[in-house]
Amino acid sequence: MDSRHRFGKYRVEREVLDEERLEEVTQRKAYSDIHRPLTEQLKDSFRCTVPKLKRSVMSSFPVLYWLPKYSVWDYGMPDLVSGISVGIMHLPQGMAYALLASVPPVFGLYSSLYPTLIYFFFGTSRHISIGTFTVLSIMVGSVTERLAPDGDFLKTNGTNITAEVDITARDSYRVQVAVATTVLGGLIQVLLGVVKFGFVGTYLSEPLVRAYTTAAAAHAVVAQLKYIFGVSPTRFSGPLSLVYTLVDVCSLLPRTHLPTLVVSSVTILFLIAAKELNSFLSAKLPVPVPVELITIVAGTLLSTYTYLNSNHTVLVVGEIPSGLSSPTLPNVSLFGEVIGDAFALAIVGYAISISLGKTFALKHGYKVDSNQELVALGLSNAVGGFFQCFSVCSSMSRSLIQETTGGKTQMAGVASSLIVLVTILKLGTLFHELPKAILASIVIVNLKGMFKQYSDIVTLWRSSKIDLVVWVVTWVSTVLLNLDLGLAASITFALFTVIFRTQMPTYSVLGNVPGTELYVDIEAHGEAKEIPGITIFRSSATVYFANAELYLEALKEKSGLDISKMIIYKRRQEAKQRRRERRVERRAKRHAKRERQAQLSVSQEFSVEEEDGCWRDTCVDGTVTEKEEHGCTERENGTVFVIPTSPRTPDGHSRWEYLKGGDPDCNSLGWMSELQDGDTTTLGSNSEDTLSRDLERVSLGSLGKWTWDIHSIILDLTAANFIDTVAIKTMKNIFQDFSEIDVDIYIAGCQAPVVEQLQHGDFFSETTTKRHLFASVHDAVLHCLNHRGATSFPRYDPTVDLHSSTKF
Repeated sequence: MDSRHRFGKYRVEREVLDEERLEEVTQRKAYSDIHRPLTEQLKDSFRCTVPKLKRSVMSSFPVLYWLPKYSVWDYGMPDLVSGISVGIMHLPQGMAYALLASVPPVFGLYSSLYPTLIYFFFGTSRHISIGTFTVLSIMVGSVTERLAPDGDFLKTNGTNITAEVDITARDSYRVQVAVATTVLGGLIQVLLGVVKFGFVGTYLSEPLVRAYTTAAAAHAVVAQLKYIFGVSPTRFSGPLSLVYTLVDVCSLLPRTHLPTLVVSSVTILFLIAAKELNSFLSAKLPVPVPVELITIVAGTLLSTYTYLNSNHTVLVVGEIPSGLSSPTLPNVSLFGEVIGDAFALAIVGYAISISLGKTFALKHGYKVDSNQELVALGLSNAVGGFFQCFSVCSSMSRSLIQETTGGKTQMAGVASSLIVLVTILKLGTLFHELPKAILASIVIVNLKGMFKQYSDIVTLWRSSKIDLVVWVVTWVSTVLLNLDLGLAASITFALFTVIFRTQMPTYSVLGNVPGTELYVDIEAHGEAKEIPGITIFRSSATVYFANAELYLEALKEKSGLDISKMIIYKRRQEAKQRRRERRVERRAKRHAKRERQAQLSVSQEFSVEEEDGCWRDTCVDGTVTEKEEHGCTERENGTVFVIPTSPRTPDGHSRWEYLKGGDPDCNSLGWMSELQDGDTTTLGSNSEDTLSRDLERVSLGSLGKWTWDIHSIILDLTAANFIDTVAIKTMKNIFQDFSEIDVDIYIAGCQAPVVEQLQHGDFFSETTTKRHLFASVHDAVLHCLNHRGATSFPRYDPTVDLHSSTKF
């Protein structure tokens, strides 16, 4: 079928609309009609009504919205099964990730209990599982080991310092550091949520987050190597600490503890095989097999009955206190030392949680409030910190289990918390003999998904080189500079790429697609036709202070008019013309003076001869001719003369013509151009004053240095969503400068906010009005062709007559 019939055709006939006419037709409202005054907004925000109070309470406590509607028959069993499955995962992951945070394993169980219950009341996502997470755990671990290194807790024997570390004192202080960091990070999240800064997570792009988590996985692996090989490397902090630690671990490999390595190797192989089998049979299994729980139970039993700790010195978890600890206040004196790390934890944790929450919300058709999520996550961390929890967020693996096993609401989170609670109260002491190597193996195997993210390099290489650079820079900076400085460097670089892309946008000249009102880049589309005499200039980004100068330079390049040089040349030529004008006036005065003297001498001779009574023929013509010849000779020095070339008309006007180096009576010099070779400029004049003004109005096109066939330039600002004062000044200069070379400037496609900003920025004047702004590029083209193209240039006739109407 013919494409014309397949896609259809339409025909529109309307008037050409400039901005002023568009406002009349559409009845555009004033800014005050759309936006209420600030005082009224403040009054309304502080005004309390029953519906407003109800909405506020519902938004602050989302559980009050969905819990009364909860159906036990529809959701009860799926949430229970899902909660048990997630709770079983909480146990091994909580203890394993506590090792990453460098705190005793029981605190990982606390972090899997309290924050989940807090999120139940304040969270808006139905499917994410709040608790320990790899990236946040390693970030907390970097803080605790930096502020509480082993070297600060060496036991003393009298006056001698031994090499033995006081583990109890060290762990106690590390818990204080982790709690202070967690509480401060939670308060930061709550504050950002209250002031509606939920959008802050959008500054972490997907390539940045994936690269950051991949680099954090590298930190986690290096941190677990000491448990895998049973060695004791030196703890390093600051930039390049990962490199130094890795080098130290490699140097200690000859001292590897073989029983620990055997336990680690067997555990890793078993976990990998079991997880692959679990994934293969996932379609046939109602719930996933709890591989990690089976592993820690089997490892605990094996360690208990083979006495791995006492006979083979394999490190074990140690005592896990039963029962819940009472809430305690955080060590406020540590806030100043951990504020940077707390802010990084707040941003990263929120970014991970909101991305997972929005993914599940889109899949299941409900909405997640980003600001409320920030408050909920902050309260989970802040309140949990009082119960010795470290920073938490949503976990991708647990959230997927909660969603795939049929979880419908956060009641599944309550069920998982009950599993953790029972473990803390009754079962915690059973894991006393659990080897730490098994927990480290669980951590490393669970990082498999993050290691797969290295395939992003290939994907981004094909799709976006800039995103690839962001990915690589984020990974390198996080690996080399640690997690806190790496995050700051990554965000800074990502923002610079945005600035760079807006500062160096794509500039193009548009042409018409024959038979349509569409305009596309003539360099990228072979069938696009440029409108004769009109240049349509488009930028792919908003014009603002960072790219305003580049916008002007690109306009000069694309239009082929170096306006700066042309104006400078014009100024020089005008100065020369003024100097020549003054010389013409002086010579005219001298010439008039000589004529008066000649007339005076003739009258004197006539009077003398009359008195003598003797009349003689006086060769007056010969005398004047000699003087004219003399004057003509004097004028052979390149000066400029302006002479009338036509008789004076009844209205007092005559045609004037520039000559160089001669006048009409000097036939020996011939007729020459006034300014450039072969150029003759004629102006209307009826007096010397008029002549002076006409000389000043000589256009640059008559000077002969440049020639061009552009009479109008259309600036397409469709991509602009704002315009600042620097850009407004640039636009003013464009209008002013190009008007001096007789080129009209028009703006097309301005959005209403941009028009308002132009108006507030004093852009409009007597010469630049809203009639220079048009609703679309096509409207501007039609205006240009009707205004100047029909008389100065031949009509451009594509399939559609662009001059006469807007019919398509």
